[in-house]
Parts: sequence; C-alpha cells; structure tokens
Amino acid sequence: MCGILGIVARSPVNQLLYDGLLLLQHRGQDAAGIVTSEHNSFHMQKGTGMVRDVFRTRSMRSLPGNIGIAHCRYPTAGSASNSAEAQPFYVNSPFGIVLGHNGNLTNSDKLKEEMFRQDLRHINTNSDSEVLLNVLAHELEKASVKLRLDPQTIFSAVSNVHRRVRGAYAVIAMIAGHGVLAFRDSYGIRPAVIGYNETPAGIEYMVSSESVAVEALGFRMLRDIAPGEAVFIDEDGNFFSQQCADKAGLNPCIFEYVYLARPDSLIDGASVYEARLHMGEKLAEKIKRQYQHLEIDVVIPIPDSSRPSALQLAAGLGVPYREGFVKNRYIGRTFIMPGQAVRSRSVRQKLNVIGVEFKGKNVLLVDDSIVRGTTSREIVTMARESGARKVFFASAAPPVRFPNVYGIDMPTRAELIAAHRSEDEVAAEIGADALIYQDLEALKEAVRETNPKLSSFETSCFDGVYVTGDVTSDYLHVIETRRDAQRDNEDDEGAQLDLNLAATG
Repeated sequence: MCGILGIVARSPVNQLLYDGLLLLQHRGQDAAGIVTSEHNSFHMQKGTGMVRDVFRTRSMRSLPGNIGIAHCRYPTAGSASNSAEAQPFYVNSPFGIVLGHNGNLTNSDKLKEEMFRQDLRHINTNSDSEVLLNVLAHELEKASVKLRLDPQTIFSAVSNVHRRVRGAYAVIAMIAGHGVLAFRDSYGIRPAVIGYNETPAGIEYMVSSESVAVEALGFRMLRDIAPGEAVFIDEDGNFFSQQCADKAGLNPCIFEYVYLARPDSLIDGASVYEARLHMGEKLAEKIKRQYQHLEIDVVIPIPDSSRPSALQLAAGLGVPYREGFVKNRYIGRTFIMPGQAVRSRSVRQKLNVIGVEFKGKNVLLVDDSIVRGTTSREIVTMARESGARKVFFASAAPPVRFPNVYGIDMPTRAELIAAHRSEDEVAAEIGADALIYQDLEALKEAVRETNPKLSSFETSCFDGVYVTGDVTSDYLHVIETRRDAQRDNEDDEGAQLDLNLAATG
C-alpha cells in the first residue's frame, strides 16, 4: 500500500501535491516524492521519511509547473527502506517518464530478466515499481511511430503492459511534453479515483489513491478508474480513457475497508466508514449468538480505525461505549512501521490508558484486525495493569492466516499470529480472556451493504485464495525467505538501537 497522486491543473500544483500527500500519509510513512513538469522539463524532490520531513519551503519553490505527480511510500515484500527506492522513479529513454506505483508485482523477477536480456534495460533498485516503469517505457517505444505519442498509442502500450505484468498495481505516470497517465490492474485490487475541478481557465483533473484527497483539495469526485482501464490527461487538460485489458473484473482488496483507507474515503463506490459500522453490527450479532456468556461491562476501541466498528458493536449489545485510550498522533501507524522491534517499542508511546474506564470492569477491546499480535498483546497488558477485571478482545476482521502479496506488508506466515494457531491459542498469546473474530462472509457482507454491486473481493490474507491465479507455493517460499532475511537484519538493528539507548540513558 502506497499513496499516489497526479494533477493536471491551470495553476502551479506543488502546494496541491504536498497537501494531497499529507491527506494520503496514512498509506505510507517510509518515503515521499513530488515531480512537476514545466516546459517539457521535470523537477523532482524526494527522500525518506514523512511528507513534512521530506519537503521544505526551498524544495517547494524548486517544483514549478501546472502538472505533477506525487507518491508516499510503504515498503512491501521484503523491500529495503532507503532513499534510492523513494518514488516517483524516472527514466529518460525513449521519453522522459516518471512513475509512482501502489501495489506489488508478482512476476517482477521474470520481468527483470526480460528487461536485461530482451529489452536491453537496466534496473537499478530492488523495487518492482522501477521494473514497471521500464516495462511501460519499452512498450511506449514499441507502440509509437517515429517516437510520436497520441492517446491511442499510449493506450496500446498500456494494453501490452497488462499482458506482461502480473499482480496488483495502481499507477500514475507523467510523460514529458504529453501529460499524465493513470491505469489500474485488471483485477482492480488497489484503488484509484478520478476527480475534477471546474475553473474559469478550464477543467482541472486529479487522480488519487483515495477520494479523501480529491474532496479535501476542492475537487469533485468523477468516478473510480475501472479495473484494466487507463486514463490520459494531456497538458491542455483534455481527458481520454479506454479499457486496455483483455479481461477485467473488480476484486478490490477488502483490507482497504478494514484498515488501510481513511474512513472518509469512498473506494469502488463503497463508503469505508459505513463498511466499518456494518462490521461492528456483524460482530454484535456473532457475540449474541455464540458468546452470550461473556459479561461485558464496557466496549473500548483501539484508536483510530476501529472506532466505527466499536461504536456499532456497543450499540448492538446495549453496552456502554467508552474511550479508554488516548493516542499520540505524532507516532506512526504501528502496522506499517518497518521492523518488529520498532513496532514493539512504539505501542506504549502511541497509546496511553484512561485508567478509570478499566478499573474493576470486564472490558471488550475492539480492533480493526490482528496481524502480528504485537499491538494486541501490549494493549491487553495495559488494560490489565489499569485494573480491568477481565479483558475480552474483538477483531473486526477474520484471522489473518496467509501472506499478502499484493502490496501489504504481511508476507510470511511466521509473522502472522493466527497462521498456525486456533482462536483460543491466539487469545492465550495476546493474554485475552476471550477472543472474537469476524467471519469472512460477514466481512464481505458488511462492505457489500454499502455497495451491492461489489460481488467479489481480494481476500487472500484471510482465505489463501489469490485472485491473479499465478501465486504458487514456490513463489511464496521465495517471498518468505527474503522477508526472513530482512526481518533478521531489522531485529539486529533494533537490538543495536536498544543497546545504544541503554548506553546513553
């Protein structure tokens, strides 16, 4: 999961792109980048860290132009955290192209070999996004006549990209002297929306990962980009679109609704906030059916994304809803922090307990999901230390048992607390007196109730079914091996940091 943004405007876009990245910051905290275009020249600023750390007033002044794209990065599938892999990526042949990508390619190793042996292109990083950029550049060169581009030529190149590339990808690219191109994989796994703004000088367009950026920046929602579709906005603001996949079907990642997206976003016509409310309703129904023996005094959410679910759960049970944790908003989201050691240290810095809501009570804690169990275990301990008599735990999502290979950082079963444990064993691991998971069909129905047209979803992390059909056990083994090596390195770095802190403390 990353945040991508592209704007074709009638006035300078640097501030719009910066503000848009702030609105998409929840989608990636590892690195950020902006590229603008003026007089067929690109102007780039990118680096590691949060958006506010990468850009300063001086760097914003160096980003002129009315067209630009932006990206905030979240590393996945064993990728390293370094400035070389900050996006957007750039290639100058045969056209100047910059590209930002949200998702993960499942055949990037094969494509790298093809790039080297057949396309005579060199890949400088371990990022599959750079691979995707070079595939696009090569296909544009093949499709063009005497290196001339028009919308139909661009769409023909995207069709060939779809034929070569596998996995999940929502892409925004900018072609020097031409405009902004955006396209989405044929399964529609990762989200992308289009917005527009009518000005006296003409219509402006925006493409974003989520509708929240569109609406908050003063644009109006046009629609989602369809699976397999490409849209192209030229430098004059003319809008073109075409279905470029041989076969396409909508299978949005259901984890977007559970955790990844902001609640004030619409994804594929479904309100994230309403979906989370329905998740709480479904949990309440399950507790009434199967856990009537639990004497629950109060329902407390683990902020922030579980609040809507907890609110409806409490209402459905007729139990008081209370805020029991205060969140430090200057600490990042622990699930997307690279490195288990960093995640573990950040939980207590991130949350502080309101003790009066726990003392002497049977507390039902509600979270959006349980992935590694690090946060859950710490929070249950904090509740007990604050005097809770019993601590029950509810997850708005089903057990996460399988690796996700489509752009979410849960690539090895060894890291997933529920992968080889029963619900009772997971409850024991996190220290809860009882654990209630959402049922997968109930989760699908919770999202579908906000948009009945959503007939299927990408749910591989819950059921092990990979919609692209190309994820084999051998592929998963390679991913897990890489991730294990990265995790060992991160644990060593975390241990060294602890030693350094102890030495200076």
